[in-house]
Amino acid sequence: MEDEGRDFISNLPLDILKKILSLLPLEEAVRTTAFSSSWRTLLQPDLVTCHGLEAETELKQIIALLSKSYDCHQIWKLLCSSHQDEEVIALATKGVEQELHLEFPKEKLGFLNFHLKLKPTSPVSFSTLKILRIKSITSLGKNLISALFSSSKFLEILELENCSGLLSLEIEANENLQSLKLLNCPDLVNITVSGKNLRTFWYQGVLPNHIQLQNCLELVEVKFDLRNGFRVGEFDCEDVINFLISLKEIEILTISSWLLECLCQGGVIFSMLGFKFNKLKELSWNLDSNMNKTKRDSLACFLNICPSLKKLLIKIDPGLNSVECPFFYQYWHDFHLWMDDETVKSSTYKLEWLKIVEFSGYKSEEDEFLLIKLLLDKANMVQSVTVTSPDNNSWEIARIPQPPQLITQTDKKINLWQKKNAVFDLFKGFFLELSKEINVDFCPQKAGFDMNFWF
Repeated sequence: MEDEGRDFISNLPLDILKKILSLLPLEEAVRTTAFSSSWRTLLQPDLVTCHGLEAETELKQIIALLSKSYDCHQIWKLLCSSHQDEEVIALATKGVEQELHLEFPKEKLGFLNFHLKLKPTSPVSFSTLKILRIKSITSLGKNLISALFSSSKFLEILELENCSGLLSLEIEANENLQSLKLLNCPDLVNITVSGKNLRTFWYQGVLPNHIQLQNCLELVEVKFDLRNGFRVGEFDCEDVINFLISLKEIEILTISSWLLECLCQGGVIFSMLGFKFNKLKELSWNLDSNMNKTKRDSLACFLNICPSLKKLLIKIDPGLNSVECPFFYQYWHDFHLWMDDETVKSSTYKLEWLKIVEFSGYKSEEDEFLLIKLLLDKANMVQSVTVTSPDNNSWEIARIPQPPQLITQTDKKINLWQKKNAVFDLFKGFFLELSKEINVDFCPQKAGFDMNFWF
């Protein structure tokens, strides 16, 4: 009983603690510094002083340090000694599984606008990095990131987060890059990505003025989370449509509802664009407020170009900002929102493969059934519809087969005629064989046969 509150793990020898730490994923290992002072000593950062990140020689030394394999996780503080006071350039955390996190501090004079080009050019050093996560990159760190990227031939995952001041990003990926995530880069205006083996692309932030995915033939999943809307006066239907065309071969898509709504308010009719998402199996549709007819109509219009869709996820997130669509002086095709329910239903194509529909965050039953009614009418294969409220109460709507006793008179007449035709075919076959010998036409009514006799 006396040992019940004692911390035996923290009292283990440092070598054993380091071994335990090396078995954890990098992010979880960093969290252990909150346990106690003994755990914090395991990840005390080493200080690395340099004269800046401009000279190729120093870049080569830093990249060699960051690229080296280690038995346990490592942390470094990169210091610049070009001023009287040493200034922290970056905090680098290296994992045992060739994973590197780089975090840059805020610039003293505020964020300076800069452009970033990442290409597999002749490297200043060689790196075996597989995962590179960059946070808050500044203009001071762009040379380090460019040199590190160009030397990492085996890089599989690249993430950039909270990069204020970054105006344009151009990435020419190596053959191994499979995942690219750009999260919360508020000043990013232009994005150009080329990666023939890229499979996952995530973007979160403001709608860029120009975004282009080139030669991404293996792309499977795209998350286009435009929670921060668009820049004033910068919404261009043509640019957005061209971007959607470049995604037509993907299988999983996450998209903001306001983007589809604005396109439809601009007169875009998706079925008239000349392309379809023929391989799309899963669609996530994120809303900033409850469902209404305008949102429903824009989704219904978009579903017309998703013939193979199997799973539809619809989420209302009250934390998202409300986005007002711009005013359009000229419609792309024709104005078609705010139609009556019957017109929407008649203009929505059948969803032959849709099986699962999930709603989350809904507050009003009336809002839910606007779309549920349409989906149940157009998706014959739907197996279940799950609805989850903001307080995580869930219920399920399932299609119920029609009981035999509820078969209509019309159904009975159809079945009767089917039986009559089957018997008629038997008689016809029999008499046609006879008629070959005596050359007569078979007509049961003239012969006096009453087909109703058999039923």
